[in-house]
Amino acid sequence: MKIEKVKPEDAKALLEIYAPYVKDTAISFEYEVPSEEEFLERIRTISAKYPYIKAVENDEILGYAYGAVFKGRPAYDWSVETTIYIRGDKRKNGVGKALYQSLENSLKNMGILNMNACIAVPAKNDPYLTDASQRFHERMGFSKVGVFHNSGYKFDRWYDMVWMEKMIGEHTEAPGKVNFGAWDIDTVDGL
Repeated sequence: MKIEKVKPEDAKALLEIYAPYVKDTAISFEYEVPSEEEFLERIRTISAKYPYIKAVENDEILGYAYGAVFKGRPAYDWSVETTIYIRGDKRKNGVGKALYQSLENSLKNMGILNMNACIAVPAKNDPYLTDASQRFHERMGFSKVGVFHNSGYKFDRWYDMVWMEKMIGEHTEAPGKVNFGAWDIDTVDGL
């Protein structure tokens, strides 16, 4: 498996990974699968400033992850919101861990200090959502910092949102400037 930068020509393959999360789960709160053109624009917009990476094995994309703007104000520049999606048949095989480790390293190198994740959680057993994402983030070193109750409505039911965070850098009185757009990731073999 290799971790590589997402390229514009990956949009279709990434959208194929993402579409089942929209159609069949409450993991994504989108109701409609975006068009390939819209998805391509998201890739371009996000990767212009932040890491947008993919896990590849035998020329197949297994999953992807990225950091994105947390809030659109300069005081939040040192924080990102993270996102990760893994192909359904490749979950629980270390793909997510490899992607998040590479994402964290890239974000650190840019000068990012806080990784934040907004995660849908079920109030009880649910056919559209489990607590797997929250447990994954806990294993990756994230801590729960808050719950927004009944904040997402999908599949005729309400879902809570959990916010989790991971501090990845030192918070000093004069933090260095974040190097937006200057992110890079080395291709990593043998993960």
